[in-house]
Amino acid sequence: MDQRDPRRDEHRDAARDEARDEARDDVKKQEQKEARHKAHHEEKHAEDVNREEHAEREHEVRASAASEESADHRDHAEFAEDEEYAAELDSEARSKTNVRRIGLIVACCIMLVLLGTALGVGMFVANGLQPVEAQDREVRIKIEPGMTSAKIAHLLEEHGLIRSEFVFRYYLKVKGEGSRFQAGEYLMKPGMELDEMIAMLNRGDTVKEPTIKFTIPEGYTIERIADKLAEEKIVDRDVFLEMAAKTDLYDSEYVKEIPADENIVHALEGYLFPETYEMRAGSTEQEIIQRMVSELSRKLAQLPEDWPLRLEELGLTFHEMLTIASLIEREAAVDAERPLIAGVIYNRLKQDMLLQIDATVQYALGEHKEVLLIVDTEVDSPYNTYKVKGLPPGPIASPGLESIRAALYPAETSYLFYVTKKDGSQEHLFAETYQEHLRNIELSKSQ
Repeated sequence: MDQRDPRRDEHRDAARDEARDEARDDVKKQEQKEARHKAHHEEKHAEDVNREEHAEREHEVRASAASEESADHRDHAEFAEDEEYAAELDSEARSKTNVRRIGLIVACCIMLVLLGTALGVGMFVANGLQPVEAQDREVRIKIEPGMTSAKIAHLLEEHGLIRSEFVFRYYLKVKGEGSRFQAGEYLMKPGMELDEMIAMLNRGDTVKEPTIKFTIPEGYTIERIADKLAEEKIVDRDVFLEMAAKTDLYDSEYVKEIPADENIVHALEGYLFPETYEMRAGSTEQEIIQRMVSELSRKLAQLPEDWPLRLEELGLTFHEMLTIASLIEREAAVDAERPLIAGVIYNRLKQDMLLQIDATVQYALGEHKEVLLIVDTEVDSPYNTYKVKGLPPGPIASPGLESIRAALYPAETSYLFYVTKKDGSQEHLFAETYQEHLRNIELSKSQ
């Protein structure tokens, strides 16, 4: 049997106890260490928690501050927007106010301009209606035949008798005046009222100056006209014929068409219209000729409007037509026969026959013979239609309006001949054939 050593056991027990105690101490130390560690960990955890909480609170504070700042910013932005909108409204309101103000100013300006214009026009018209400054002198003005009221107004202003031709024309229009003004020469004094001048022009209170009055019968040649006017102490015969040769002195579209033919004896033959004239005493030969030439133009205006077209249809110039009219004038004494004689002339021209008109022989002879001899018809002259076919170089006398009308509108017949009755009626017998013409000659002798 194994005997144990008590001391060894004690020692072993002591060692075991000591080991146990150490173990216990180690455990305890470990526990303390773990406790410290745990406490430290918990403390650290608490610190972390505290830091997190602090961070969260700080974040919340920052978030809150940011939120407040954002809110403030939004509020500020909204406020800015409100201010901008308000500014826009205010600007729009101011703009509308400015527009209204400008519109009002413009309207006022326009009204002022219109008012000023109306006032100016009114003053202009009122001034124009007043007579000019009175003067102790007379002004002579000449109202030409056919002169319009506008031209008369211009003439009055030009001579210092009215202030404004525009106002005078307006005044005439308002009063319905101006259509009864009479041509002539007037003596007016500066300072006359407008109504005085209008009444004077309506009455024809012209200057009563000495005048000359003369009559040119139809069918007169230019030399017979010169003789007649010279006998009446109105012109100098030679001066008259000299002035009649200068066609460029006269204002007439028809005179300008006279051909430059050396065979024409007198250039203005036929162009001095036969009429009764009254002219200012002392009128010159040129003025008298111009008056007679102008009368031709006035008389032509009494013809149908298509008469220039008739010239084209007939294939004639104005000079040729006037030549035919002069032949009719010298051959016809009865107006009703003028178109018939015109028809005979045209028919003979178409058939290339000699016209054999006695009046052309008389013109060629330079004298008027009641009875022509055979020898007279043999005179060598381009005007002698017994020897020269066609028309003479120009008119042989001054034709009247009815002869001109007949030359333009001849009767359409087949007549080629005519003979004057011997009964004093100055009528003619017309024939289509030569045999019939011979019978008419015998018949005319017995009448």
